[in-house]
Amino acid sequence: MRYRTKRRIRVLLLVAVPLLVLALLITFCSRSCEHRGEPGFTPEMIDTVSPPPEPTYFYGICIDSMYVEEGQIAQGQFLSTLFSSKGISPKVTDHIARNQKDVFDVGKIRAGNRYYFLMTNDTLETPLFWIYEIDRRNYAIFSLTDSLTAWRFQKDLEVQLARTSGVITSSLWNAVIHNGGDANLAVHLSDVYAWSIDFFGIQEGDCFDVVYDRQFIDGEPVGMGEVIYSEFVHCGDTLRAVAYEQDGLTGFYNEKGENLRKAFLKAPLNYRRISSTFSNSRYHPVLKIYRPHHGVDYAAPAGTPVSSIGDGVVIKKAYQAGGAGYYLKIKHNATYTTSYMHLQGYAKGIAEGVRVKQGQVIGYVGSTGVSTGPHLDFRVFKDGTPIDPLKMESPPADPIKKEDMEQFTRVARYWMQSMRNPGVPEPYREPEPPTSVSDSLAILRDSLAKLLNPPA
Repeated sequence: MRYRTKRRIRVLLLVAVPLLVLALLITFCSRSCEHRGEPGFTPEMIDTVSPPPEPTYFYGICIDSMYVEEGQIAQGQFLSTLFSSKGISPKVTDHIARNQKDVFDVGKIRAGNRYYFLMTNDTLETPLFWIYEIDRRNYAIFSLTDSLTAWRFQKDLEVQLARTSGVITSSLWNAVIHNGGDANLAVHLSDVYAWSIDFFGIQEGDCFDVVYDRQFIDGEPVGMGEVIYSEFVHCGDTLRAVAYEQDGLTGFYNEKGENLRKAFLKAPLNYRRISSTFSNSRYHPVLKIYRPHHGVDYAAPAGTPVSSIGDGVVIKKAYQAGGAGYYLKIKHNATYTTSYMHLQGYAKGIAEGVRVKQGQVIGYVGSTGVSTGPHLDFRVFKDGTPIDPLKMESPPADPIKKEDMEQFTRVARYWMQSMRNPGVPEPYREPEPPTSVSDSLAILRDSLAKLLNPPA
């Protein structure tokens, strides 16, 4: 019993003595501070102690002990003159130029591009790193110390949904820019509807409403991604385009699941105007006689790229002095053949027997042969008989598969309903599977409501 009492006393002493010493120290410090007119230490002050400052990073490099100098490549400036101004030896410059071409060829630095020197924050200001912005997204970092290594990186690309709508008064491009859209949006829309709309035949009053990805770097817009959904009213008809991935490839389909892509493009080039249409009796401006003109003349500047309207094989590449000048014939299938005449020249690699893809550049507008000015004489033959290219019906590509139709319908309905509301819609998300009987009934009621009140 006595042993246990002694043991308890020892334990109490071991606990009490340190606590007593700590209390005396706190009291001493508090009185000492009060004597000097300073606030005393209290346990609450532990929570107010500031954490150490966060390190500062610049292009992934900690610059807490560095000085950063920013600049732009001057017109006609070389890396050697830039480096020598910072005391970097020609030997270092030559090593980087010779051994870091796989990262970036410093002989290709461009005037106006931004760069940064990261230097020691002392009186010597010794350069440690050189950072060069190759473009808005890509940049290279060169170590200027003993290792003389280099790395290439990309800035993070932020993607946000954007929405642009407008009414065409002069051109699609002007309408897009006037309504604050990305400058490339007109080109993307032209690609989406290339098989449905002749964009050189759009009319005043046609309108569009489109949702697309807009890209940002460091908060600044740098371009656009893909079109997500679009409605284009042309000649009173509303043409919808829903982006949908099928078999790993993203295509555009109307609300019925029909592919907007056709076997043939509407036109083989970007032209200024149609100078002559398909006719069985046209007055020839050079020969001064009436004769058939079984094609369409597209007036365009010399050198304008000419594209194949569909996949096929080049079956004729020749020159006809008294007529077509430089021309090409492409066989697309057992039914259709197209002809491209009065070319200035051919695209690289074009030869008889070569297979070409839809939209591939095959030549350039010229005025060779019997011609009064630069234009393309474009002709289409069906089973060997010439037909009017402007009236040709092109069969569509594969539609949405049956097994994907249910999901595609949900996507299409979501966008059609979202576009009825102002502002930028939220990205589409697949509905969560029901987790209870009540959830199932709610989804069933919602589905019935949609069936009874389908979108216009």
